[in-house]
Amino acid sequence: MKISTSTVVSFLFLCSQGEAFTSTPSKLANAPQSWSRLYTANDEKTVRAELKEKTSLVDAEDEINYPIDLEETIATSPKGSKDLEKMIARATKPRAYPLFLAEKGALLLEDAISSFAKFRDSESEGGWENPNEENKKEKIVILGTGWGAAAFLKGIDTSLYDVTVISPRNHFLFTPMLAGASVGTVEFRSITESIREINLKANYLEGSAVDIDPKNKKIVCDSVICEGNTCEINDFEVEYDKLIMTVGAQTNTYGIKGVREYCCYLKQIEDARRIRTAIVNLFERANLPGLSDEERKAILTFAVIGAGPTGVEFASELRDFIENDGPKYYPNLLKFVRIKVIEASPTVLAPFDKSLQEEAIKQLTRDVKLDLSVRKLLPQDYKLTELLLNSGVQEVTDKKIILGDDSEIPYGLAVWAAGNGPLPITLNLIEKLGEGEQSEAQSVARGRVAVDPWLRVLGSGGDILAFGDCSCIVNGQLPATAQVASQQGEYLANLLSNNYNMCPGVDPLAGILLPPQPDKTRSKSLSEKIAGFACQADFAAPFQFLNLGILAYTGAGSALAQLQLTPAEKGMVKGTGQLGFGVWRSVYLSKQVSLRNRVLVFFDWAKTSVFGRDITRI
Repeated sequence: MKISTSTVVSFLFLCSQGEAFTSTPSKLANAPQSWSRLYTANDEKTVRAELKEKTSLVDAEDEINYPIDLEETIATSPKGSKDLEKMIARATKPRAYPLFLAEKGALLLEDAISSFAKFRDSESEGGWENPNEENKKEKIVILGTGWGAAAFLKGIDTSLYDVTVISPRNHFLFTPMLAGASVGTVEFRSITESIREINLKANYLEGSAVDIDPKNKKIVCDSVICEGNTCEINDFEVEYDKLIMTVGAQTNTYGIKGVREYCCYLKQIEDARRIRTAIVNLFERANLPGLSDEERKAILTFAVIGAGPTGVEFASELRDFIENDGPKYYPNLLKFVRIKVIEASPTVLAPFDKSLQEEAIKQLTRDVKLDLSVRKLLPQDYKLTELLLNSGVQEVTDKKIILGDDSEIPYGLAVWAAGNGPLPITLNLIEKLGEGEQSEAQSVARGRVAVDPWLRVLGSGGDILAFGDCSCIVNGQLPATAQVASQQGEYLANLLSNNYNMCPGVDPLAGILLPPQPDKTRSKSLSEKIAGFACQADFAAPFQFLNLGILAYTGAGSALAQLQLTPAEKGMVKGTGQLGFGVWRSVYLSKQVSLRNRVLVFFDWAKTSVFGRDITRI
């Protein structure tokens, strides 16, 4: 079966770390239910920083106990009626690949027709309106504004539901391009889009969820409010009929001393801005007179901890900045610059094929590409990038990184890109659901919300749904990538827009929650008929991930592309160098959330290639 390159590119999503959007502290039993504090207007940053800390900080013990480990999988089957058990077991098996592709193709066509109809209707309709009592819709509350939330908002039928989004971040962020934004390859606003713009019919509330009450279907949120000369943190409550948990994950420090205090992360726009400012600060500091060569070398040592896609892409973008813009601005400082990529495992880019991992190592450690006049200023044995594999970090201080073998690395900037961990709001929901299915699944879910194959949270009765990095499907784990979260958001939006009953009740004989049931008054679409035939079931087809490949930028106009045309290993197509770079840029550009973002990113790339990166500090 032949699949065109355009089809692959149209489907391909990007491998990236999960994003943290909405959070809450765990163990809220002793916390006050309502509180506020006044600050001067000049301290708004302090207020927001306090709220961020309150809603993101987890115990060191939780970080150690709940690292997201994607190597483990589990297959479980529900207890109860043998007939129902067999039916569900058959339906939850992976659908035959040709049928699954046909289902996806039909769904793409249906979405295109639906999008055209929505666009036509939007020409004569306004934005979000508060529903009145005469036409009350079911309330859907979404926590988060990441990949899954954006995909869900694009697909959900707001004529059926009253949709509210809650997040401290009022925009969607194209996270795979944060590495480029951190060195000035693209601008921050080029990779963001207002969450209101993604769906004009949905309401947005700026706030951080701090508590979920599944029994009464309420969410408690905190928000920073500034009026006149004062700022305060106030709480508010929001009721829901269905809750969508897509809060992502946050960086996991694994309880290593000093990481939180001294390392930069690369999760949010604020992180990229902080790194971009820090890079310029370090070069300007190293340029001051009175410093020894050793001091300058320490200042201009950039440590990247973690050699996954985030770490490798940041190291590559930083290397581009040093090679392309360093000779113009800091020719006399280049001999002091070092990039050290530190990885606890024996390889880089674990999700990639071994041959591509070797290519990544080759690109990371290659000789610098500089003009001869600048090259003469460097030592003969000069290496810009050093790769330290099998090197676990023991501690981070303000000036040194201490490795597991007690060796020390002086540094100027340390970027931590070593893994994901749960947000407090995720742990809060797990705790609130109490003993039962949810707690039993935590041996595998490990701090993520356990969900069934239809993305319904175990123990919630189907009123709470979760997807993305904060969730774990109990019958088989999936990688924590934007590709997975986006497909899950589309899947769930499609079910709800087609009026599937997500809470059909518990089977009296089996004692388990029945699968989502279709609306009997509605004719099934072609994609539903194909899925039903593949599953041999009358209820909703469970979520199935279509793995289309992963990408990673490796610097100097080269990238890795690993496209998955079929599930078999022989169905993998690999590209490196300029070919991989062409695929990488094409996909990154095509997967921007709007035409505006595509235009801005395209011109940012063009501007950088002609004028270089902007190093001004504002």
